[in-house]
Amino acid sequence: MPMPLSEALLHIGSLDELILQGGYLLLFLLVFAETGLFAGFFLPGDSLLITAGLIAASGQLELSLVMITLASGAVLGDLTGWLIGKHLGRRLFMKSDSRFFHREHLEKTEAFYQKHGPKAVFLARFIPVVRSFAATLAGVTGMPLASLLFFSIAGSTVWVSIFTLIGYFVASLFPELVTWVHAIIVVGILVILASAIKQLAPPRKA
Repeated sequence: MPMPLSEALLHIGSLDELILQGGYLLLFLLVFAETGLFAGFFLPGDSLLITAGLIAASGQLELSLVMITLASGAVLGDLTGWLIGKHLGRRLFMKSDSRFFHREHLEKTEAFYQKHGPKAVFLARFIPVVRSFAATLAGVTGMPLASLLFFSIAGSTVWVSIFTLIGYFVASLFPELVTWVHAIIVVGILVILASAIKQLAPPRKA
């Protein structure tokens, strides 16, 4: 007999516990930081949204408030990134690498932005790391604020809706799969962390 959903959600890992302890404010801050503070390679992103949906399905968080909170954090993060790009301009490319900033990621995002134009702000929502720099590049290139907000709101709404509802409906319709879904999320987080550690590690001397 499958474990009740509420009980299953209490045993699926630390990310869930962190969200439950931090609530809506934590959800907002994590998504905001991912986009507005160049922390995309370090934060869970898509996994966070799916996990929030799983928790909302248990009734411990309100689904509509979760989605509004996440989308708001994403849009305000984009706005912050745009303001940084507008203020620093091309000087941003001269910024030294740090724990949360890698010029290589910015350069990759610039290539993506040049290929897709303004709609890159929308498309970047679905690409880890790139979504952390797309709005900043929009500011560097002088994208009008109205265009930035249009693509940001559209992209954030679609991104949040897809991944949060995946978690919500999987948990609601197939509660016996919750543990397996979370196992996949944990693997995804480990891959992200491994990538982050690799990026943070100093280069080997020849």
